[in-house]
Amino acid sequence: MDIQFNNPNNTVYFWAVAVLASLLILGYLGRFKVLNRIATKRLIPRLTCASSNGRRRFRIAILIGVATLACLSLLDPRWGTKYKEVEQQGIDTFFVLDVSRSMLAQDIRPNRLDRAKTAIGDVLDVMGSDRAGLVTVAGDAALSVPLTLDYASLRLSLDDISPRSVLRGGTKIGDGIRLAQKSFTDEVQEYKTIIVLTDGEDMGSFPIEAAQDASNAGISVYTVGIGDATTGARIPTTLYGQPSFITFEGEEVWSLMNPEELERVARAGGGAFVPAGTANLDLGSIYAQRIASDAGKSFDSVKLEQFIPRFQWFAIPALLIILGDSWMSLRPKNKRSARTYEVIS
Repeated sequence: MDIQFNNPNNTVYFWAVAVLASLLILGYLGRFKVLNRIATKRLIPRLTCASSNGRRRFRIAILIGVATLACLSLLDPRWGTKYKEVEQQGIDTFFVLDVSRSMLAQDIRPNRLDRAKTAIGDVLDVMGSDRAGLVTVAGDAALSVPLTLDYASLRLSLDDISPRSVLRGGTKIGDGIRLAQKSFTDEVQEYKTIIVLTDGEDMGSFPIEAAQDASNAGISVYTVGIGDATTGARIPTTLYGQPSFITFEGEEVWSLMNPEELERVARAGGGAFVPAGTANLDLGSIYAQRIASDAGKSFDSVKLEQFIPRFQWFAIPALLIILGDSWMSLRPKNKRSARTYEVIS
């Protein structure tokens, strides 16, 4: 059986499981060392009669097991296949991906940038014979992957992209749209789209005007807003080697998704705004049902094989186990022995 993990970067959380297991085991062993120091062997059973060592060990195993199951679910494991009929559109699509530091905000897990990468991967799963390219944008726009049918190389490029892959900070969405427009390789005025994935923060790059120019050239511009639009989130960074958050004039910066701006950009580009927010977004279905059908001519349909997400197989048992553990007492079942020790003492 073939198994794939959609978020392999989350294996780092297994270090947390190892640390948790070590602390729990050391705490359990340390408890006996302390008891041996302060009491005799005959007195220890009286001091511990209110709790069961077997149940204490069982609870430690439960906590380690729950943490392991949670980490496995974060890897987004997938196995088994399903088949989906997708029409071959024969269109060209450029993804404009915001890789500015605000995309590291964690109001959506693991962060906005990783969720945007996952959304692009979902689109690649249903593209069929469409060509795709990638433009990254922060303070500058860069052509990361020209139009190609080699989705594997595009996925590899996505894995390597981070805010460190750009030379200048900031966000210039308009520059990304203009570069994508210039990077289409033929003179055909139809069957072209630009999909912008961003939180909507922009530094005066005139994205509305850029989208209008693209629309005039026969290119539809769609925007996908990622992040919380109400409270937002802080932007993580490191300060003197320690985890911290970006500040401005002594105050922590809170980044919000800007739906109004992104909706105006999409309207000017003749496309639509997709308010992903902090929800799980199936951009692949949106692409197949709306974007591709709006922008491209249909050819033959193809049957695509997709792995089935199975993260719930680990998340649900972890939740049920931790709920069951909350009802479990550490008191031993043999209450008579506990009463006997109380009377003797």
